[in-house]
Amino acid sequence: MKINADFNQRVVVHTDEIEWIQSPMPGVERRPLDRVGDEVARATTIVRYAPGSHFSPHVHTGGEEFIVLEGVFQDEHGDFPEGAYIRNPPQSKHKPGSDKGCTIFVKLWQFEPNDRTHVRLNTRYMQSIEDKNLDNISVTPLYKDAIEEVAMLTFEPNASINLNVTNGLECLVLEGELQEGKDRLRQHSWLRLPSGTPLQATAGQAGAKVWIKQGHLGRVSDEIARVTQA
Repeated sequence: MKINADFNQRVVVHTDEIEWIQSPMPGVERRPLDRVGDEVARATTIVRYAPGSHFSPHVHTGGEEFIVLEGVFQDEHGDFPEGAYIRNPPQSKHKPGSDKGCTIFVKLWQFEPNDRTHVRLNTRYMQSIEDKNLDNISVTPLYKDAIEEVAMLTFEPNASINLNVTNGLECLVLEGELQEGKDRLRQHSWLRLPSGTPLQATAGQAGAKVWIKQGHLGRVSDEIARVTQA
């Protein structure tokens, strides 16, 4: 299966326009954003857990990264409310679910195979910092290594950003609106920019909060190769 699998192209998806697709587990539905592979896939997806639903215990051979958009995600490691940012590295395992239901934005098979760094953050209690290169935009750092950088950006009303992108970028609007080119990105809209394409965007009159990941798309071919060999 291939969805938005040309990583040299700019992609915008308004996730509220996508139909929910039933997963193999009852009560767990998906909205695919990009995907290369079948049930084992390099994938970026919105996943919704109905109240009381769960997945069977499993190992994340290729790693899992997600942010909780609504409700409370749960596994044996804890309860993770809206705003929680989690990285479960390759070979980690858990039994995910939600007693009261939740929605998450999740990325699978997008880690270096020797990565063993766990990250569990509640962004609601993290302090943002001012970046001298960004006017009227504060930054909450979430993760950084030699390949990629992940952060949450909070835009004041009408604040603009012009960010050079070396090895690709993705962003998901968590709150508010962001005008990027001809597209007005609203809550849970997703944007993927290829290498060399700058992020040039302006927040709406109510501002915006945006999850951003950059620098990681230069390794896509390696990630896809690992999925095909799994």
